[in-house]
Amino acid sequence: MWLKPEEVLLKSALKLWVLERANRYFVLQRRRGYGEDGGGLAGLLMGTLDAVLDSTSKVAPFRILHQTPDSQVYWSIACGASREEITEHWDWLEHNVMKTLSVFDSNEDVTSFVQGKIRGLIAEEGKGSFIKEEDPEKFREAILKFEKCFGLAEQEKLVTYYSCSYWRGRMPCQGWLYLSTNFLSFYSFLLGAEIKLVISWDEISKLEKTSNVILTESIHVCSRGEDHYFSMFLHINETFLLMEQLANYAVRRLFDKETFESDLVLRDPLQITKRGLENRAHSEQFSAFFRLPKEETLKEVHECFLWVPFCHFNTLGKMCISENYICFASQDGSLCSLIIPLREVIAVEKADPANKGVNISTKGKRAFRFTEVKDFEHLVAKLGIRSGTTSSPHHTASTEVATTSDADNLVDYYEGRLMAGQKGSSKTVSTEALMTVFHPQDADNLDSKMLKEKMKEQSWNILFVECGRGVSMFRTKKTRDLVLRGIPETLRGELWLLFSGAINDMATNPGYYTELVEKSLGTCTLATDEIERDLRRSLPEHPAFQSDTGISALRRVLTAYAYRNPKIGYCQAMNILTSVLLLYAKEEEAFWLLVAVCERMLPDYFNRRIIGALVDQAVFEELIRDHLSQLTDHMTDMTFFSSVSLSWFLTLFISVLPIESAVSVVDCFFYDGIKAILQLGLAVLDYNMDKLLTCKDDAEAVTVLNRFFDSVTNKDSPLPQAVQQASNLNDTKSYHPKVDITDLIRESNEKYGDIRYEDVESMRCRNRLYVIQTLEVTTKQNVLRVVSQDVKFSPSDLEELYELFKKEHFLSCYWSANSPVLRHHDPSLPYLDQYRIDCQQFRVLYHLLSPWAHCANRDSLALWTFRLLDENSDCLINFKEFACALDVMYNGSFTDKLKLLFKLHIPPAFTEVESLSPSKGDDLSKEELIHFSQLHVSSPVDSQEADALKRSPEKGKEKIDIQAYLKQWQDELLKKEENIKDLPRMNQFQFIQFSKTLYNLFHGDPEEELLYWAIATVTSLLLKMEEVGRRLQSPTSPAKSPASAAESSTDSQNAPKKDSAPQQTERRNVQSPRRDDHEWSFAFEQILASLLNEPALVRFFEKPLDIKAKVENAKTSQLKARTRV
Repeated sequence: MWLKPEEVLLKSALKLWVLERANRYFVLQRRRGYGEDGGGLAGLLMGTLDAVLDSTSKVAPFRILHQTPDSQVYWSIACGASREEITEHWDWLEHNVMKTLSVFDSNEDVTSFVQGKIRGLIAEEGKGSFIKEEDPEKFREAILKFEKCFGLAEQEKLVTYYSCSYWRGRMPCQGWLYLSTNFLSFYSFLLGAEIKLVISWDEISKLEKTSNVILTESIHVCSRGEDHYFSMFLHINETFLLMEQLANYAVRRLFDKETFESDLVLRDPLQITKRGLENRAHSEQFSAFFRLPKEETLKEVHECFLWVPFCHFNTLGKMCISENYICFASQDGSLCSLIIPLREVIAVEKADPANKGVNISTKGKRAFRFTEVKDFEHLVAKLGIRSGTTSSPHHTASTEVATTSDADNLVDYYEGRLMAGQKGSSKTVSTEALMTVFHPQDADNLDSKMLKEKMKEQSWNILFVECGRGVSMFRTKKTRDLVLRGIPETLRGELWLLFSGAINDMATNPGYYTELVEKSLGTCTLATDEIERDLRRSLPEHPAFQSDTGISALRRVLTAYAYRNPKIGYCQAMNILTSVLLLYAKEEEAFWLLVAVCERMLPDYFNRRIIGALVDQAVFEELIRDHLSQLTDHMTDMTFFSSVSLSWFLTLFISVLPIESAVSVVDCFFYDGIKAILQLGLAVLDYNMDKLLTCKDDAEAVTVLNRFFDSVTNKDSPLPQAVQQASNLNDTKSYHPKVDITDLIRESNEKYGDIRYEDVESMRCRNRLYVIQTLEVTTKQNVLRVVSQDVKFSPSDLEELYELFKKEHFLSCYWSANSPVLRHHDPSLPYLDQYRIDCQQFRVLYHLLSPWAHCANRDSLALWTFRLLDENSDCLINFKEFACALDVMYNGSFTDKLKLLFKLHIPPAFTEVESLSPSKGDDLSKEELIHFSQLHVSSPVDSQEADALKRSPEKGKEKIDIQAYLKQWQDELLKKEENIKDLPRMNQFQFIQFSKTLYNLFHGDPEEELLYWAIATVTSLLLKMEEVGRRLQSPTSPAKSPASAAESSTDSQNAPKKDSAPQQTERRNVQSPRRDDHEWSFAFEQILASLLNEPALVRFFEKPLDIKAKVENAKTSQLKARTRV
């Protein structure tokens, strides 16, 4: 490897390096302790020194220096891991550089020329590869060490590396931690003790920062039940953040492909860099904090002051700029925040150059002044260009909401612009919130509740005057206080839209919803069937959903969202949430609110495995341990909290609280996000602490909580009694004291308001790994429980086989951005079909695990075995099929093993592999293997049934044929033990291949000669018996004698070790009799009876085989660097 020229003082290096070659301008040296005089104390000391000091010579013990006569300064220009590599560089210098150097007059010119030449070679060699790295030269050296130490695939992309200590018990081992796209790797070499640790990210179940008496601050990694600790980092927070991102990236890529496939940035592992991951983390945090579209990327951050006019002071904070938004957050995060969409900006000007001021004017006749902005002139010019280019006809309407009527006109304007000319579209979509239709407020009604409602409205109107109204309003502590008190009925829809960020989605996608409704109307999918089933279950007690108006609006919103996002489609609980949204927001607004909740605020909640909800439940349990330790000490099983709180998270407490109280919770959720739900959950448990501590079982605790929720009221709710759900219940359960929801929310903020948004996100990342691994353990347990009934492997061996099977699936996904196998992992499928492998992967596992893998024709055997197992001809097999085949090979009886070999040599498993060139022998290329695995020699079922088996109902696009699944299940239950008499006969060509396979199996056996003689005897006997039988059947017309075939077969039997060329000729010669009308054949009973007469053959197939050694070898061979010392 060429190195960036650096000065080396040769005098101090004489004892560490040995001279190998030298000429007038270059010196080739070898590191002492390596090569001919390697080993001994010198080798140990040098190896330890190089590892600890991160010396390049640890993995590159050869180097080339550039020198000039009469100079004490040398320049390192190349290094090499092997003598061959460094010799290649030396030869290149002698042939391409030495002749040129003689023309220079001075030593300075020679050195300058050599340095320029080497830099040019480096630039050409790493063109485009390391441009994104901070120190390309140093990173090249790190890649060399990484590849040398671990020997992973060339496609494995090193992201970054750190110096740290790995703890083996109580002993720290100093070394280097390498973080790549698929693996966490550690290397250390101390006094001859080498440590290599390779952990794939998808195996990590816990990743956290810890500290104790010995380790002040360390990173704890738990993988497959093993704990690993790394400490003594220079920048531990940076390291942990990158590890967390890489682990979550791997989890999303391998276990949650739906989310991964929609992420264009992460789809190509080769494009991932340390800087890119850091930028991505900042952008995600930025988008989530300000509730912006996920596509927004953080471009710039400026520390500055913002003038707050209603407080008359400047607040210090950070201005964050993305493609379409200017955002500001004060230092404490809650004092003041601001969002300015560039579509609203009409002018960006310099103001007060002495204070480096920037004035931004918006369409609502508002102006915002930022001061002490670094490079403010450049920023003004840049923002001016951006706001000018982003202003378009779609964004001409102001989102500054001056009055309620203005907010109503906003949506109508957007719809009218895009849908003009489409007649009848306005009749399809409702333009009124259901609450205004079914419960219009009576202006003349001045009871106490209405007076309080008017006072709330007045408080908000005062806030709007001070802070502005609409998307660019100031959000301050006063805003939060008003939200906690409950948003007025008339403003609820408007403020939900604002605080959730849905207003931005709606503003930038005018007419999108109406278009979706028209496209989705009339579609018939699995999602629409589920929606129709749940429509009448959505707030059935509310008058709005007892009429066709409410039901139709709910149907349109849910169907449109299922059409927009078929990966989610429809999930239970979405109907309950959408019903509440429709009460206070117009139909299109409710749709965009649903988008904001499902895709941003509650990520991964509404998929088939509700991973997001499970993650937040794990976060909730962690908070309970921290804040309610008395309760956790009493509860022996923490899963109680998970089972109870699932509906809290999925429906935002709507399913457990009366509607008039639940909407106040939704108010807080749209302002504070999931933090509000977590705080309220803690407050509920804290309020019922005493009663829960006296409960003897889970059922009693559930009853306590249900009674509490029934007693929650909203004393200030202006809703009529017919709508309020709690009114009647409280009369019947008057013995339970009433709890006002406003007081409960205020108490949750007072006690648990110190929970920070950043801490919640960190806990989400940490617990996501745990939840995914827990789901994977559940999948494994279910698969093993099913498969163990059909095999004789021990539970531990079967578990090891499952891990190898799953690992092989993942290995094909690691280094391919668009791996076809990756598409086959579908967590919505039954447990057995979630992981399946193709023929290429099966061949790898067959070579590693099969007791017959030593055969010369092992590729053909693997191919035929795969075809036999692939009964539905979809070119994939699951773990049950894989394990059953291995079980026959290891634990089957003599008859079982022979029957398997027999079936491998008849259709549909058997297929000719005659397309191979003689030079390749019996090995099959990947392309040939896949080609032969897809050939249909003989279908086990008719074409219609085969198509039905291959077609898996696509989620969200067509109905599932339940009857077909029931029939398939019934057929499997009624499947009888296969009778050997039902097996088809084996023809001449197939029998010869069968005989050759038996010969290959015997190779290397202690009784090899005896076995060869036995099989030759059996083969000759079978051929003679068949010939006699055919003569007896037709004595007047003698059949074609199989003597020649017997002779060729016997010859091949007596010479099993010949090269493959004669075998190829022999195969071609026997093809013609195979198509003859007088072809002879054998039944399985004949072959079985003949082989049973040979004791050597019976002993060979009945001798016990242990799979443990094969499994251990496979674990190391699957990933050769998986060695742990």
